[in-house]
Amino acid sequence: MENRAEIAAEKRRHGYNCAQAVACTYCDLAGIDEAAMFKMTEGLGLGLGGMEGTCGALTGACVLAGMVNSTGNLEKCDSKAGTFRHSKEMSKLFLERNNTLVCKELKGVETGKMIRSCEDCVKDAAEFVEKVLFADK
Repeated sequence: MENRAEIAAEKRRHGYNCAQAVACTYCDLAGIDEAAMFKMTEGLGLGLGGMEGTCGALTGACVLAGMVNSTGNLEKCDSKAGTFRHSKEMSKLFLERNNTLVCKELKGVETGKMIRSCEDCVKDAAEFVEKVLFADK
């Protein structure tokens, strides 16, 4: 697989939020139009819009977990467990690397000590997407 972590980082530098940068990098593999994914993940950047929540790069990765794993069966919601497993695994990897999932903690808003830049969070999330969701590609 080409170096999509760098592609995601470039999208972030181009103005995509962290969730958009990660999720839009894999639209071709997830089977969704990039403009639609861009719109769906717009509110997920900046730690769910205000730095208080989960890192946008990780939430973008979790959106991809649903796109890749969900059966889309509206009558029988039969794929959630697998999607949750993927999201949990990516969250675990992210937490192990960065010691937090929270945007403002990653950015050091209250401590003045940045743990991880947005670009590096995007690269981390892309790495984990490839490891967990697309290892066979």
